[in-house]
Amino acid sequence: MEQSLMDLWFGFSVALEPANLMWCVFGVLIGNLIGVLPGMGAPTAISMLLPLTYSMAPVPGILMLAGIFYGSQYGGAIGAILLNLPSHPPHAVTCLDGYPLTRKGRGGAALGVTMMSSFFAASVGIVVMIFLSPLLVELAVKFGPAEIFSIMLMGLMTGATMSRGSPLKGIAMTLFGLVIGVVGTDVTSGTARLTLGTTHLADGIELGALCMGLFGIADFLLCVNRTTIKPQDAKLTMRDMCPTRDEMKKAFFPMLRGTTIGTLFGALPGTGPTITTFIAYALERKWSKTPERFGKGAIEGVAAPEAANHAKTQVDFIPTMTLGIPGDIVMALILGALIIKGIQPGPQLITDHPDIFWGLVASFWIGNVLLVILNVPLIGVWVKMLQVPYRLLFPSAIFFICVGVFTARNSLFGVGEVAAFGVIGLLMLVLDFPLAPIVLGYILGPMIEENFRRAMLLSHGDLGVFVDRPISAWFLGACALLLLVQIGSYARKLVISRTQVQGAQGAQA
Repeated sequence: MEQSLMDLWFGFSVALEPANLMWCVFGVLIGNLIGVLPGMGAPTAISMLLPLTYSMAPVPGILMLAGIFYGSQYGGAIGAILLNLPSHPPHAVTCLDGYPLTRKGRGGAALGVTMMSSFFAASVGIVVMIFLSPLLVELAVKFGPAEIFSIMLMGLMTGATMSRGSPLKGIAMTLFGLVIGVVGTDVTSGTARLTLGTTHLADGIELGALCMGLFGIADFLLCVNRTTIKPQDAKLTMRDMCPTRDEMKKAFFPMLRGTTIGTLFGALPGTGPTITTFIAYALERKWSKTPERFGKGAIEGVAAPEAANHAKTQVDFIPTMTLGIPGDIVMALILGALIIKGIQPGPQLITDHPDIFWGLVASFWIGNVLLVILNVPLIGVWVKMLQVPYRLLFPSAIFFICVGVFTARNSLFGVGEVAAFGVIGLLMLVLDFPLAPIVLGYILGPMIEENFRRAMLLSHGDLGVFVDRPISAWFLGACALLLLVQIGSYARKLVISRTQVQGAQGAQA
């Protein structure tokens, strides 16, 4: 414990350096702003600003991206509560009771409870990260290529099979991402793979172009006909944001339970914040003595999911930074930013790059304090931002995306990549295919291939090395169990569907 506190103190010395603090504040502001705007979530913001990190040092670049991430979580609750507008999927459940509270004149109190729940949950998540992550350092010496391969394979399968919608669609998108990750020159043999005879693809597909196309251009194309949102009763004062003693009493224990749920789910890769918030809301409604109040303006229905969302946001960094397994698309983007900087995420990250890890942990607290300070006086500004016409927002965002991807390699070919992946992303969204597994496959695929090759070289081609080593065997067993669960679930749905069809045919006869 003493060592962890000393490491945290070192982290604050890193995060409070003027340059690092400036980029942290910038990320928090941009994330908060982007979170308020409908359709402009953290993946879009990070994708747009990812090329900016290419010319930055690793520490300020990661601090900025992390600030965008948790800053957008705060901003997304504003539109959900005041306008019944779930700007991002995790906040959809907040609309159920947040907007009815606004209609009752208690929208400001709902926002106040949201800020308190979010700050408390984020603080708990940071504490868990401080004391849990160093435990993995003790295991770092036991992790070789076989163990890293097995862990990343589990992360790949988790993201593929536990994404929203059909597991088969998730697997298909993951395979598509693996193919994209293969494009370029093979590091070991120097052979060009799937470059289509052009030198522009010799270095592979640009991560920024892939993400901007899939999550920026595709979303804009899908929502290009969106009408202007006109908030009517969204005027608040600072006094309105102070909940009553009774409201705080009702929100206290739901906040604790939501924080617990978010912390538990945060350590599990593949479980996105949307799943976490809905589970927190469902459990809170089930445990309540007055479940009929939910959906009509229950303050507990705001406190629990928002606490779960922010706890998971912080704890999500544990598997991403210490195991190299991203929990969702935003974590995958941050993982990609680390790899671009030549930093290998994994159990040895804490010891090899303590300035990045502990500076990031310290910046979480600094950023969350800034969010509380900024959101109270700027709530009116954020509400005004909701009035920006989409016809102005759309071309502006397209312009910044094109500039960002062009500056990455000073080539118009990158702009073409963005356009191509934008069209692909649009088709996937229309066909209801998840996009996150594509990025997951793109990022983890080359790392899995590299560690597989290393394991084969060290074992002289013996595949048994993945089973002989205990840690690797455990993770491979988890992969097999996950696969069996998905097959069993699919078979059960098939049997139920056939039973229903036979029942309908019997009734008609």
